[in-house]
Amino acid sequence: MSYVQNTDEDRKEMLKAIGAADMEQLLDPIDPALRVQGELALGPGMSEAEVIALTRELAGKNRPASEAASFLGGGIYDRYIPAVVRYVLSRSEFYTSYTPYQAEVSQGTLQAIYEYQSLICRLTAMESANASMYDGATSLAEAMLMACNIKRRSRILVPEALSPAVRAVLESYAAGKGIVIEGIPFTESGTMDLARLEELLSVESAAVVCAQPNYLGLIEEAGEIARLARDGGALLVSYVDPVSLAVLTPPGEYEADIVVGEGQPLGNPQNFGGPLLGFMATRKAYMRKCPGRLISATVDVEGRRGYVMTLQTREQHIRREKATSNICTNEGLCALTAASYLTSLGESGFREVAMQSMVKSHTLYRMFSELPGCRLPFGENFFQEFVVTLPSPLDRFMEAAAARRLLPGIPLGDDFPALGAGALLVAVTEKRSRAELERYRDLVSEAGGET
Repeated sequence: MSYVQNTDEDRKEMLKAIGAADMEQLLDPIDPALRVQGELALGPGMSEAEVIALTRELAGKNRPASEAASFLGGGIYDRYIPAVVRYVLSRSEFYTSYTPYQAEVSQGTLQAIYEYQSLICRLTAMESANASMYDGATSLAEAMLMACNIKRRSRILVPEALSPAVRAVLESYAAGKGIVIEGIPFTESGTMDLARLEELLSVESAAVVCAQPNYLGLIEEAGEIARLARDGGALLVSYVDPVSLAVLTPPGEYEADIVVGEGQPLGNPQNFGGPLLGFMATRKAYMRKCPGRLISATVDVEGRRGYVMTLQTREQHIRREKATSNICTNEGLCALTAASYLTSLGESGFREVAMQSMVKSHTLYRMFSELPGCRLPFGENFFQEFVVTLPSPLDRFMEAAAARRLLPGIPLGDDFPALGAGALLVAVTEKRSRAELERYRDLVSEAGGET
C-alpha cells in the first residue's frame, strides 16, 4: 500500500468533516491515564540510511527459530515446506483475493478451496469438510457448539490431556453459552481413563472430545472411545494432528461424528504462532449444522464444470438467529497452502513425512532412555512427541540449550504439576537430523552430570 502524506490543510478538512475542533477532541474518550503525556522520547531525527542501519542492528539481536534445532510442538511444528508451495501462494490472483461472492469471477479461488475440502475429506475419511476456519482451537470450540446444537444438550466431556491453550478457548466459548465442560482424567499411561469416561457418560452429554494424539503425544484408544460415546448417546469429536493421519487410523474409520484440528503443519510456517488454519470435517448428515460455508462443484447451463459457495450458514448470509456461527473467514490463503502442500507431496511423500517424524522421535526417546536420571514416564505409545522429565533445574537447562541453538521443548510443570517441575514436551519432526538428535542427547547427558 502506498504512503500518502497528509498536510496540515488535509487534517483541518478531515476534522471539519467529522465535526471535531482538533485532534485532542478526537482523543477525549480515551482515559488520560492511557495517553502519552508530552512528546515521545524518540531522540533526534535520523536519515533513511541511519534508520535502516539501526533497525538492522536491532534485528541482528534476534535468535530466530529458523536458525535453531527446534523440538517445539504442542500443535505448531517446524516442518519442511516445499518451494512450490510458496510459489503458488505468491501468485497475485490468490494473495489479493477475498471472499468469492461473485462465482463468475472467482472460479480459481473457489476451485482451490474445493480441492482443499476434498483433501481434508480424504485425509480424515469423512464425508464433507467446510472451507476452513481460524485455527484448531476455535474449530474445536465450534465443534462443541455444533454438537450441543445437534444433541440439544449442554454438557461436553473433554480430556485433561488436551492443550491448555485449546482448553482455555473451549471454556471461553462455553461460558457464554452455559455449556458445562467435564474433564476426563488420564491414567498413569498418559491416555484417557476409559473407566472414568464410562462413568461420566452415565449423565447425558452432547459429545466426547478425543485428542488423537493427545497433548502429551500419546496415541489414544480411539475406537474404544468412539464405542463408549455411541453407547452413551453422545457424539464423538476427534481433535487430530493431520500429519499423524498418514499412519494412524483416520477418524472416519472409527466412526467419528466431527473431526477438527490445527492445519499449520500442512505447509504453513510457524510465524511465531500465526496465522493458523482450522479444519473441520463431518458426516453428511450434519453438513447443515456445520459453521462457516462449503464450496461445491456444479455445472452451468452449457454443462461446463463450475464452483459455487453453498450451505452458507454464517450470519453474514442468513438471519443471525438462524446462523450456526459468526465465523466470517475461510482462511483462504492458509487453506490454499495446505492444499498445495498435500498435492506437492502426494500420498507417498506425505506418508514419508509422518514416518520420518515417528522414527526420529522414537530414536531420540531411546537415546534419552540410556541416560541416568532422565525419566520417560509414559513409554513409547506416541507418534512424534513425548514427555521427558530432566534431573537438572529446567531454567538452567533451557539457557544452556539456547546457547547451543536448541529449542528443547515446552515446559509442562505449570500446566501439569503432577509430571514434575522438570517435565518437557519434546517434538521431533522430519526436519531434525541425526546430528541434532545427538546434540540434544549430549546436552541432556551433561545436564544430568551436573546434578
